[in-house]
Order: sequence, then structure tokens, then C-alpha cells
Amino acid sequence: MPDYIRLDSPADDSDQALASLRQQLDMWGKELGFQQIGVTDTNLAQHETYLQQWLEQGYHGEMGFMADHGSMRSHPEQLQPGTIRVISARMDYLAPDIRITEQLQDRSLAYVSRYALGRDYHKLIRKRLTQLGKQLQSAAGEMGFRAFVDSAPVLERALANKAGLGWVGKNTMLINRRAGSYFFLGEILTDLPLPIDPAYDKEHCGRCQACLDICPTQAFVGPYVLDARRCISYLTIELDGPIPEELRPGMGNRIFGCDDCQIGCPWNRFSNTSPERDFTPRHQLDKATLLELFRWDEDTFLSNTEGMPIRRTGYRNWLRNIAVALGNGPYSLEVEQALVTRRASVDALVQEHIDWALTQLKS
Repeated sequence: MPDYIRLDSPADDSDQALASLRQQLDMWGKELGFQQIGVTDTNLAQHETYLQQWLEQGYHGEMGFMADHGSMRSHPEQLQPGTIRVISARMDYLAPDIRITEQLQDRSLAYVSRYALGRDYHKLIRKRLTQLGKQLQSAAGEMGFRAFVDSAPVLERALANKAGLGWVGKNTMLINRRAGSYFFLGEILTDLPLPIDPAYDKEHCGRCQACLDICPTQAFVGPYVLDARRCISYLTIELDGPIPEELRPGMGNRIFGCDDCQIGCPWNRFSNTSPERDFTPRHQLDKATLLELFRWDEDTFLSNTEGMPIRRTGYRNWLRNIAVALGNGPYSLEVEQALVTRRASVDALVQEHIDWALTQLKS
């Protein structure tokens, strides 16, 4: 059965039955590997105003999809007609024994954002959410639902906040007092009038601004406001073109994404490791050197990143990112030779970043 079901049949909406279903959701969610489930309505008026202001400032950079679809992003009922409830779920993703700060301190190593070391989470979580929706449908009778995982214009963090899963911190991440912020989010849109959970109205950042201070490229305009154009995750994943020179030194050895604003957050001392084997690092990417990854040819890149989030950046930008990281690392004759050798087989974009790296290493 597909994860899209027409919303054309009302379900049993007695208060007692719906309350019982809401309790069942928590149990089913845990059985499917989710650490928390919440339910909210579709009213995102406050968040819609913030989104429009953010877009008007141009902070989304080349991420045109953030401005597409009109008001659909803040109106789930437009995305799926008939929707009156959103079920929000979170799933921890840190694999056991993962090093974080150690990898950043050794500039000869490659740093890949911890969420991207294993299997692409989209398919895994969407499959689990679809299973959850089917269980709910089986118990409730005819109902409509549709599952999403960062795959449609949905304000995931806003919905999760309203569903009681945490607060949006100064680093714009959703933070949970018992789990930090190393987790994925996903949603089920439904026409079933489930009881609504209390929103997470409090924020527990207080005077702390560790996430703002630690950002290597100073991407935060202020608390709760991120200029994505300066964010390393944007630069290494979303940007398709030259990385601004003034931001390259701050990238360090980060070649896909960045976790610094989470690393600096005190609440992540409560983060939990994930039991999901699919989130275990592949190809030793949590320990790989920059030179090792820079020597991958395109076939190796495509083979090794199959089914992984890293595939999204593409081979050309992969080399671009690693070239910058090598330029930020320690000089060695081996590094210089690798850059010079690779330069002969790449396009002008990657060549420019290699030239920058060679200049940095010799300065």
C-alpha cells in the first residue's frame, strides 16, 4: 500500500476512541524505533511570519525551494487537503562510539556531519512512518494519511515544537531537554481528529549563546536567525558553485555539513546513541583522511555513497570541498602532489579551489 491515501472517509471520532488511539501511537512509535511522538494542529501563523521575514532578507541563498510553493510550507492542509492533524516523530541518529571533536582537531582527517555517515535517513524513516500510519488506520478504520521526511514543503521544526517535542534553540535546531538535538524529524499528515498535545512553550537556552560563538563562519545574524549563505552545511551541500574565499578558512576540515552549533550546545550532553544499525558509519567515513577521500574517482564516489546523504553533493562539489579542507590542513609533499595531480583532470571550478588550497599551504 502506498503512503498516500485519499482523505475521503471520516473515521470514528468519539473522544474515548481517539484518546485511546493517541496512547497507542506512543507504543507503536517506540516499537518502530521512534523516541518520541507528538500530535498538533495545522496552525503555523506565527512561524509563517518568521519564515517570510527570513526569506525577505535573502538568508536562504540559492535554496530557492524554501520560497517555492507559496504558503503551502506553513499550511499543511494545502499540501494534503483535508489535513487537520500532524503527527510529529523524532528518531535519534548518533551511532555508538562516534568521535566528534577529535575528528575536528586533526586537520588531516575529513569531517562529515554525523547524520550523514550511514544510510540515507529519508527512506528509512518514511517507511517507518508509513507503517505507523497503517497501524493507526487499521485501528481507526477509514482515514487518510501521508508521511513526510524532509521531502516536501513542511516546517518540520515548527510542527515538532507545537507537538511538544522540544523548543527551537538559538541555533535554530529543535532541542529536547532529555535528548539534545542529534535526531531526525518526520511527519504524518492526517484527517483523523486526534487529541492535540501541549506545545513546548518554554525555551531553555537562557543566556547561553555557545552555539553562536562557536560557529566557524559566524553564520548567525543573532539568536534564532541563521544566514544560510554563511553556513558550512549550506556551503558544502546546497551551494553549487565557488565557495566565497573569505569563508573557506573557517570550513576547516568539514567536507559535508557541520555540527559545531550542536557540539557547542550544553543540552547535547543528554544526547543518546541510536540502536539503528543503518546509521552506523559506512566506509570508515568517521575516521577517513582527506587524502584518502580526495583520491576517490567518480565511480568510487558513486559506488561508496549509494544510498547515503553524501551522494547529494555530487562528485564535483565533493572534490571542491575536500580541496578547501586540504588547503586548511597541514602541509606535506604528499598533499601538494595530490592536489597538483588531481588538478589536471577536473573542471575550472575545482581547479580554482585547488589553486587556492596550494596557495594556502605555501603561505
